[in-house]
Amino acid sequence: MRPLLALIRKEIAVLFGSPMAYLALTLVVLVTGLIFFDHLRLYNQILFLYASSTLGGFETDTIPDYINLRDTVFFPVMETLGITLIGVVPLVTMRVFAEERARGTDEFLVTTHLSAGQIVLAKFAVAYFFVTLMMVASFVYPALAIQQGGIGAQHLLAVFLGLLLHAVALASIGLACSAFTSSQLIAAIAGWAIGFVLWDFNWVAPFVGETTSKFLDTISLHLRYGSFAEGIVNLANLAYFLAVAMVAAAVARFSFDWRRVAG
Repeated sequence: MRPLLALIRKEIAVLFGSPMAYLALTLVVLVTGLIFFDHLRLYNQILFLYASSTLGGFETDTIPDYINLRDTVFFPVMETLGITLIGVVPLVTMRVFAEERARGTDEFLVTTHLSAGQIVLAKFAVAYFFVTLMMVASFVYPALAIQQGGIGAQHLLAVFLGLLLHAVALASIGLACSAFTSSQLIAAIAGWAIGFVLWDFNWVAPFVGETTSKFLDTISLHLRYGSFAEGIVNLANLAYFLAVAMVAAAVARFSFDWRRVAG
């Protein structure tokens, strides 16, 4: 247990000693804030136009039901944030394994009392911790939109859970990519590519059969993430994100065995 805790402490120190981690955290918070206030500005403009009856067809102070914080501000912010995470999270995960391989220190880890599974567990746990911190910081503005829109605490928790699971899935994919290369750039590009491909398969639907299209929908990040944004939490979506994390961890674990055989 002590070697495992020592590795976790070392990974935390390395992570928070890297400027890339702070850059990723700043980018997420900054982009979320800019997106939030931009949509809020548009929402206030719409309210002003309807209140002043400049659009015609509506009585003064009569606002259509579809113009509300939930649909006009909250959902667009969450949609854009989900895509933003695909580009930002690999910046955090790209160095986790790749840097060790580039420096040759991964061989040292294998010679310690730690098993390959424990090494993977420690690195994944620290990455998940940072991703959680990132989601807490970035969720301030969407939470304000929910609070002002009167959606409720249960919806708030469901959305945050979905956002966190989405980020964890992206981190898992990025970590698996990092485990198979000594290049941080390649790890980041692979994480971006897989994340964007898995985000939405609607563009493939016209080129494949109905059965294939339905299967692709079941592995789409957007479909699973979107249900949480609606305030819906079900076991199928939880199992999906858990499966992504487990498969990624197994892939990263396999990289150690593969290197031993190849070496």
